[in-house]
Amino acid sequence: MSTYDVRIWAIGTYEVKDRKTGKRKDAYQLRWLVAGKRFSKAFQTQALAESFRSRLIVAQREGVAFDEPSGLPEPMARELRACSWFEHAIEFVDMKWPRAAATQRKSIAESLATVTPALLSTDRGAPTDAEIRRALYRWAFNKAQRDAGPPPDEHVRAIDWLRKNTVKLTALTDAGLVRKALDQLALKTDGKAAAPNTVARKRAVFYGALRHAVELRRLDAHPVDFVQWSAPKNDEEVDRRVVVNPAQARSLLDAVAQKDPRLKAFFGCMYFAALRPAEVLHLRLDDCRLPEGGWGSLHLAGSTQRAGQDWSDSGEVMEDRALKHRAITATRIVPAAPELVRLLRHHIGEYGAAADGRLFNRRWHQRGPVSKETYSRVWRQARAIALSEAQQRSPLAKVPYHLRHAAVSLWLNAGVPATQVAEWAGHSVNVLLKVYAKCIDGQDEAARRRIEAALRQTTEPR
Repeated sequence: MSTYDVRIWAIGTYEVKDRKTGKRKDAYQLRWLVAGKRFSKAFQTQALAESFRSRLIVAQREGVAFDEPSGLPEPMARELRACSWFEHAIEFVDMKWPRAAATQRKSIAESLATVTPALLSTDRGAPTDAEIRRALYRWAFNKAQRDAGPPPDEHVRAIDWLRKNTVKLTALTDAGLVRKALDQLALKTDGKAAAPNTVARKRAVFYGALRHAVELRRLDAHPVDFVQWSAPKNDEEVDRRVVVNPAQARSLLDAVAQKDPRLKAFFGCMYFAALRPAEVLHLRLDDCRLPEGGWGSLHLAGSTQRAGQDWSDSGEVMEDRALKHRAITATRIVPAAPELVRLLRHHIGEYGAAADGRLFNRRWHQRGPVSKETYSRVWRQARAIALSEAQQRSPLAKVPYHLRHAAVSLWLNAGVPATQVAEWAGHSVNVLLKVYAKCIDGQDEAARRRIEAALRQTTEPR
């Protein structure tokens, strides 16, 4: 709490005994009242006492509020309570940890570990940037690892040094320091420019950490808001060059079947139903309605993400979570085209399902869902079989996720209303049109025909 009810008295003098010589000497004491509560501070010299008293008087005259618990002007009290960036970053991690998915925990740790080398108070005796990032990412910014015990031997020196040598949080009121931190976020570890979406993600974490400081009243205002800094341009629109047509998609699926038949239906779910890889990994037998003929449906109830055992609550590499950007109980129904129905029925007939009903697993059902390394490797092999050399050099279907882009683009080009496509794909309409605007073919040709028709119209002169 703060107040403007302040009364400052004159400096008093009294005698004390010198600890070294035992002789009597003068000491000086300042007393003042804040909201009726008495405060005092002793000084060895009159000059120090006068200097401190003048600071209090200037703050009082300028209308600065005084902090009631400490009796100091708010800026001085905040400086007294100031913690280091290292301490605050750890508090921020601990605040976010319980409600964050394992992948989000990793992202927070990575972002804070990237920016911290720019927020050091000195470089004297500093570990290398690589050592700092490893110690922060693997221990300091991982709550589970910190709760398990002290840092491993290889990180002890870096952690001990960081505890003492990151800037005070109040130093981030300096625009130059904030700009330096933002510039650090825009670089990869090799010094090259990071991808725009990576910069945006890391900046959001840094911004959130400083917003937490404002919430705790460790900062008066958010320092990033006062810095003119431009992030790299992030083009969220899908590059139409990555989108395969139906013939190319089927060729790729056939190539997948040559390398690993178990994964043909896996990739089929991404192309025919626009599922995200994490949603396909979560798909279970009970989620599927697969009639013998015609259209079926997939009832999506969650996603399975690979986070690493160091970041998940269960200690497992894979973690089941809610659908992306949805409540934990939210579900989504997606139509399954007849071709996908046939693929899934064949897959179930040949390979069955795991004990928990999961459809796409490692070769031994007990070992959990198929790994990203496995399906990514098979996809690369399939591209080498199905695509020409020129197409392999191009971004066409470069990664499995591009099958989802192709599916959504196909639906939009087929004339399915954007609201319906957004519901099936798990997007908002705004994001759908923003991301896939350039992938809607045929609109420009229709527009040209309308312009030509308008130009052919003649008007009678008056």
